[in-house]
Amino acid sequence: MHNELTRVDIENLKKELEERRARIPAILAEVKRTRDFGDLSENDEYKCAKREQNSNKSRIRWLENMIETAVIIESDTREGVVGLFDSVVIFYPEEEEEEGENPRTVRIVTTLRNDIINGNDISKESPFGKALLGKHVGDVVTVHVNDTVSYPVEIRSITKGEDK
Repeated sequence: MHNELTRVDIENLKKELEERRARIPAILAEVKRTRDFGDLSENDEYKCAKREQNSNKSRIRWLENMIETAVIIESDTREGVVGLFDSVVIFYPEEEEEEGENPRTVRIVTTLRNDIINGNDISKESPFGKALLGKHVGDVVTVHVNDTVSYPVEIRSITKGEDK
């Protein structure tokens, strides 16, 4: 599988990869230092240093794989059409009767930048992102979560964004 990433995504990955590679000597020194504390079976400092070393190695492999398999994509900048990095004000028509006006602003991003904690950056690969991409102001789209769950969303406005 290829990872659809922008040039900025790839540059960010390369920067992190460089930083992690630069940390290798310090991590190795810490492993060596803590190994000298004695019995490794009861040496928590050594175990912690080894965990950090393994975590760093694992992240480096992941970053290298992401960069190697990346397919570079460009953002869609057509005016009036939802594209990558655009901020979209949406409205849930089904909730209008219960809660009154309920607009929400989301931004469509690459999967790498998805922010599920704050909930405003939505992956273009998610059901929500797929439903919005390519649509226009005033469109009511159906978000298909799975085979049995779906809901309508109305696009109220689109603010063009940029890859940064």
